[in-house]
Parts: sequence; structure tokens; C-alpha cells
Amino acid sequence: MIYRSQGTGFEVALIATNERRRWGLPKGHVRRGEAAEAAAIREVAEETGLNGLVERHLATIEYWFRAGSTRIHKYVDFFLMRYVDGVLVPQQTEVDDAQWFALEEALRLASFDRERDVLIQVQRMADAGELVVR
Repeated sequence: MIYRSQGTGFEVALIATNERRRWGLPKGHVRRGEAAEAAAIREVAEETGLNGLVERHLATIEYWFRAGSTRIHKYVDFFLMRYVDGVLVPQQTEVDDAQWFALEEALRLASFDRERDVLIQVQRMADAGELVVR
């Protein structure tokens, strides 16, 4: 999960899939031999065009989904990443849209409960002054 500080507060980047009907956090697969942190940086960059610096691990979530007739069990590690540079451009092959949203709006838009829980955790950190402002 990548965030940046704007004058009015914190923003997070969300991606849209399913013809812009589902909004969520960028995520993807860890390649063989790749550290989870490196995969998070790579996947955020691929899906959004943004580069970030990992600050800390936030959560590991798990879920099941179907790919055709195959049922897949997936684990996703979410890391808090501070935006460093890059231009927000959605990955054409996997993402319908990518946008910055105020943290409060991202909470309303998030389509998945477990990802919303991650955003709530970040909101609590922001409220406690734990996010880095640069």
C-alpha cells in the first residue's frame, strides 16, 4: 500500500478492476527467490507506475478465489510504502484505473473487507502521527 502526504492529509493509491466496479490496493505474486518486500515494490510499480519505499509490514491476509474451474488459496502481505516518485499510470493488461484518494475516501471505496481493515490500520497510524511526512 503506497501513500503520500498532501497539504490536507494523506492519500493512498487504489486500483480499479472489473470494469472500474472494484477498487482495491495494488497487489500481486511473489516470484521465486523474491522477498515479499521486493515483490510489493515491484507490483505497486507495475500496477500504478509509482515507486515507493517500504516502511513496515502491515498485515497478511488470505482468501480463496476461482480461476476457471481451479480454486486458488492466496496469501497477500501488505506493506506500508511511502511514495518516492513516479506518475500514476494504470497497468493496461491488469488494471482498469489507478488513482490517488484521500484516506477517508479510500475507506469508502475499498471493495474488500480485509483491504478496508488494512486502510483502517493506516488511518489509525495517521491519526497517531506515525506516518512519515516528507
